[in-house]
This record gives sequence, C-alpha cells and structure tokens, in this order.
Amino acid sequence: MSNTKTISDACKAWLKRCERDELERATLRSYRNHVDHHIAPAIGELCLASLSRADVRDFVDDMLDKNSRAMTDKVLRSLRSALNEALDREWIDNNVALSVKLRRSSRNAPDRVIPTKDEIKTMLSTVPARHRPLIVTAIYTGMRMSELRGLRWEDVDFSRSIIQVRQRADRFNKIGKPKSRSSRRDIPMAPSVKKVLMAWKADCPEGEMDLVFPNGIGNVESPSNISNRVLYPLLIDAGIVKADGKPKFSFHALRHAAASLFIEQGWPAKKVQTILGHSSITMTFDVYGHLFDNAEDDVDLFAKLEADLEAA
Repeated sequence: MSNTKTISDACKAWLKRCERDELERATLRSYRNHVDHHIAPAIGELCLASLSRADVRDFVDDMLDKNSRAMTDKVLRSLRSALNEALDREWIDNNVALSVKLRRSSRNAPDRVIPTKDEIKTMLSTVPARHRPLIVTAIYTGMRMSELRGLRWEDVDFSRSIIQVRQRADRFNKIGKPKSRSSRRDIPMAPSVKKVLMAWKADCPEGEMDLVFPNGIGNVESPSNISNRVLYPLLIDAGIVKADGKPKFSFHALRHAAASLFIEQGWPAKKVQTILGHSSITMTFDVYGHLFDNAEDDVDLFAKLEADLEAA
C-alpha cells in the first residue's frame, strides 16, 4: 500500500482509465466535473492511507448542505469508483466509501409522471403525420430517446417484426454503443409500429448513417429539437399541460407510458426488464414496482386468506 498517494491521485488514475475504456464524451465530462468541482477542492489532498469512513461521511454531509441529493449521489458514486481504482492499484487495502450510504428520502421527492391511457390515446390521435412514426415507436417500444435517435434502418427487421437496439446517439450527436450490455436488445414491433415505419421509410430523409429518425438532412437529430419541435407542441395541442400551461412531461415519460402498458397487460417483470433494457430486475421494481400492485386483487387475496384460516 502506498503511503503518499492522495485522493486526487486516485481520481486522476480513474479518469485516465475511463478515457482508455472510451466512455462517452458526456459521461467523461460529468465525471471530470465531479472531480474538479466537488471531490478535489474538498478532499483531494487527503492521503489515501489515512482516509476514514468518517471523512467520507463528513464530505457527503457537506455536499448535501450545498447541493441536491441527486448530485451528491452522483459524486459519491464517482468517489467510490476512484477509490476502487486505487484499490486495484494496491494503493489502499479497502474502499471505505463503499460503506457510506446516502439515505433515501422519498417524502419530498416529486412523483414520477406516467402518462395515463387517455393521455396516450390523445397523443396518438393528435400527433401530426410527420412526427407520428417517432411518437408511435416511442410509446409502443419504450426505447430511450438516445436509442431512437441512433436507430438505423438495418436494425429494423420487418420480416421478423423486430427492432434491434445496437447503437445510440449521445447528447453531442455522436453515435456509440448502447448504454449498457442489457441495453443491447431486440424489441418486438406492435402492428401499428410496423405499419407506420414501413410507410415512413419511403419518406424518411436519407443520409449516410441510414437513420430512421434523422433531422431534415439525414443526420442525427438533437434532443432539444425532438423536445421543442415535436413533443412539447404535441402536448400543448393535445391539452396535456400543467396548471401554468406548460407541457406536462418530458420525452422520457413516453418510456414510462410504454412500461405502464406492458405491466397493465400482465407481462412478467422479467419481460418488462428485458424490453426496457434495464440492467437489473431491481431497477425495474424500483421504478415501476407500484404498477405491478393491484389493490382489488389484494382484497381478493386477503378474503381467501381469511376463508382458508377459518376453514382450517
């Protein structure tokens, strides 16, 4: 174990490895921001050999006093990763940050906005023909915006009615690999998705990247254009707005809409996880677990429980 290495040394080594692993530009920028703006100024000069769990706890508490819980959680994850790098290099004997938990506080957390069936039907009946292929595909597949922006025609298998997720476009419009191993998946096409995409292929702007949902000249469409020129005008026209008249939800809510439709059909959680490309079943339950619950079914279960007990 090295007695001279600091947390900043561990962070530099970790960032270097992230570069070698060719992580996405946006991800690398976020990690550097975590280090440069939060970790290094506060605890960068601390010696790794003397770093304690209490030091990390104090750092997290100080972060919470100045930043959101979401940012604190991201920075803590980056610190853990940097210390794991130090552990791999035998600069430390154990990662003390692993045992420091950011306690969850859901009391004041905003509710996740999931479009209702009526809102979904209204969107589908209101969307202009030019944007219908994108909205229909998003609602019935649950694909992330980045995956839709990076979707190629060669990955749309009409003969098998399958959409293959094999790449994505990041926020800088750079094409890269899917978000994770589980994000690389095959999604069955609903009949309406297949129909609308087959019709759209003849009118789709052509480009060297052969994209299904490109901009007007065939290149990668930007996230802001999809939100500001497609979704938000659609929601306003459809009357799906908040009290202040602003659009009720973001494009990511269409992914929630798809999940709610899958679950309503009684699909097993494992199938929902696979189609959405979640890394674990735990993530699926964390986000959508409440949708699997059915109070009316539970009433019947409790009635049966009581009847079985009385009959015993």
